[in-house]
Amino acid sequence: MRLAVVGDGDEPMATREVAEAVGVPYTHAAKAITRLQHLGVVEARRGRGGGLTLTGLGRRASVGWLVRELEGDAEVVDCEGDNPCPLRGACRLRGALRDAQEAFYAALDPLTVTDLVASPTGPVLIGLTERPPG
Repeated sequence: MRLAVVGDGDEPMATREVAEAVGVPYTHAAKAITRLQHLGVVEARRGRGGGLTLTGLGRRASVGWLVRELEGDAEVVDCEGDNPCPLRGACRLRGALRDAQEAFYAALDPLTVTDLVASPTGPVLIGLTERPPG
């Protein structure tokens, strides 16, 4: 979301800056950013003047789509794993959890990253992660 409030005149953010801004280890941020690059929502340029920018797709993408792509759409619980649940054939919870998961995605589908950083959120994001002058 922080990349979505970087203005046209602003310098692109570095991966390390993103990691610090969101309070995660650099390696975790780097892996997430690599995944976002593969999805086409973030562009990364190396060298002087380089950094991370959100692409047009990244601004327009449905939050539901992004979450599905990043988290996968596996069931909430693994009933069929190495030790299959003996209730799996007659369980009512599995269907309810599947319905809840779809409702979760359906609630996120109409939102875009641009929607998430609209006022009043965008200015707060900028304030939380402003670069020191100099």
